[in-house]
Amino acid sequence: MDIRAFEDIIKSLPGIETVRVITDGGEPSEIHVLAQPGKPAKQLVRDIQSVAQAQFHTAIDRRIISVVQIEGADLLTGNRPIVKDVSESVSGSRITVTVELSWHDEKIVGTATGPAARSTKLRMVAEATLNALEQALDEDVAFGVSAVDITNVGSHLVAIAVIVFVIGGSERVLTGSAIGTGDPSQAMVRAVLDALNRHVPSLRRTT
Repeated sequence: MDIRAFEDIIKSLPGIETVRVITDGGEPSEIHVLAQPGKPAKQLVRDIQSVAQAQFHTAIDRRIISVVQIEGADLLTGNRPIVKDVSESVSGSRITVTVELSWHDEKIVGTATGPAARSTKLRMVAEATLNALEQALDEDVAFGVSAVDITNVGSHLVAIAVIVFVIGGSERVLTGSAIGTGDPSQAMVRAVLDALNRHVPSLRRTT
């Protein structure tokens, strides 16, 4: 089993903030999950088991999964941007996508405009998300969308974002994913944030 890929898929499940998988002989022996309240812990455990079976053809014993749920206020005031809204406005043959994020009680809004085509919409959602983030980060940081996609993983629709991240002349390629829960655009925003969440807190503009 690809443990890193397994952790990434678990993190993309709705309500899950972070996860650590401990292995024994290359197979999961402990799965520790930090999640938001709302969804019952038993349901989160079943979701993890379903993903393991569908994506990796691996049966996970529910007894090795530990779920800790923290009150929403503790998570919402944390160090990660949160999706508040995704909207779009069509004018003739062009569309403008607007992404609104919340970060440390501050609202940041980004936009992207392009052709009103289904094939380019998700890329514009990703670009609008980066545009919002760049407003809150140091000027010596640049992002670009390398690729986006929506794919089926078992019975789940998964958004995938590949982001190019440049700082101080150094370039990195980051990937993120998020399971769709009905709105592919919302899932794409979460996928972009998933790619960058480990990096943006330390780059936030302080003045």
